[in-house]
Amino acid sequence: MLTTQSLLDRMSHGFEGGTLEFSAPQGRRWTLGHGEPRAVLQLHSPQVLRSILSRPGLKFGEAYMDGRWQPVQGGLKRVLEVAIKIEEALDRRQSWPWLKRGLGKLMELNVPRISRRHVEHHYNLDATLYRRFLDAEMFYSCAYFENPQMTLEQAQQAKCALIARKLDLKPGARVLDIGCGWGGLAMYLAQHHGVQVTGITLSSEQLAVALQRVADRGLQKQVQLQLQDYRDMQGRFDAIVSVGMFEHVGRPQYPVFFRRIAELLDEQGSALLHTIGRLGPPGVTNPWIRKYIFPGGYIPAASEVLQAMQPQPLLLNDLEIWRLHYALTLQHWQQRFQQARAEFAQRLGERFCRMWEFYLQSSEAAFRWGNLCVFQLQLSKNLQRLPTTRDYLYPGRQTEPANVSTLPDEFPTMRAPVVM
Repeated sequence: MLTTQSLLDRMSHGFEGGTLEFSAPQGRRWTLGHGEPRAVLQLHSPQVLRSILSRPGLKFGEAYMDGRWQPVQGGLKRVLEVAIKIEEALDRRQSWPWLKRGLGKLMELNVPRISRRHVEHHYNLDATLYRRFLDAEMFYSCAYFENPQMTLEQAQQAKCALIARKLDLKPGARVLDIGCGWGGLAMYLAQHHGVQVTGITLSSEQLAVALQRVADRGLQKQVQLQLQDYRDMQGRFDAIVSVGMFEHVGRPQYPVFFRRIAELLDEQGSALLHTIGRLGPPGVTNPWIRKYIFPGGYIPAASEVLQAMQPQPLLLNDLEIWRLHYALTLQHWQQRFQQARAEFAQRLGERFCRMWEFYLQSSEAAFRWGNLCVFQLQLSKNLQRLPTTRDYLYPGRQTEPANVSTLPDEFPTMRAPVVM
């Protein structure tokens, strides 16, 4: 029969990217992994480790939520740095990966009724929580740090400006924002570009807050927000944008999602999909994240997104990959959450706070040391809708106007380059 240490040695065989040391009362110790960095966890009892090893992906986070282990050396961030690296090494060695992915898809069957329940699980929390750790405009998605010294507010505004440039908006354009959250992007586009925005969400709490914010700014004539599933949306739009919503769609619904984009987008329109993605091949959703944070969610590999998009009459004009931007964003969120932690512990309980800080810091670790990134896909239906180079995305550079009609006849199938 394997001892606990023998099992840990088997799990981390050949892994040299860091060490987790588990310390229990009476001086008992076990190690997982090899090399630096090194992090030490204080267990309340040896039984905690046995519980974790029964289902590491779920029980590790649950044990932290319940206060059954504490980081001693290096803090929680160091623990999660090593844990993320070990988890990904184990995933690469897993047997029957197709079976796990298949079972995962069953948990992503997000029909409209289930989709709304899943969204409400996370986004119908008290808006005060989000106000305290997000930026002033309440953007709950990756910011764009043109330089690391930017404030969170500056980086979120930089993201909005970049998205607007990628959509190549004209005054009066009809814009659909799928997954509009608290209305920040819709209001930005209306105020800065003079467009008409329809925003849809499945969160009643988000909608109530967003509607009030729109009214406070007197933007009711430009911004209309509603509780609506993307599958039920009607109309035609000059531009479609979706930021941080695709992660909730689920793989079985990918074909429907892109078919609806194609149906709703005008023939001369442009679209922008902003989603968390994997730098490697398809994977599975962490069971702790699925249970406590984003039920029904899945983070796609680029191959999965492109395969689902390709049957539709949509052209991929550009694919940009953001590395480390979300790690910086989550670092800011975590710092702001900690500043208000005592307040939230009193209102929501210590277990909730431990869950939330584990969520924020494990997510940061996945973007900083793991294989997560952000994809921005720029789409259109017309080869000539957007400029043929990317210069127009960067202020101060001279560029050609959009809707270029000067492509030579000998290149009838020429497409704008895909930049990675």
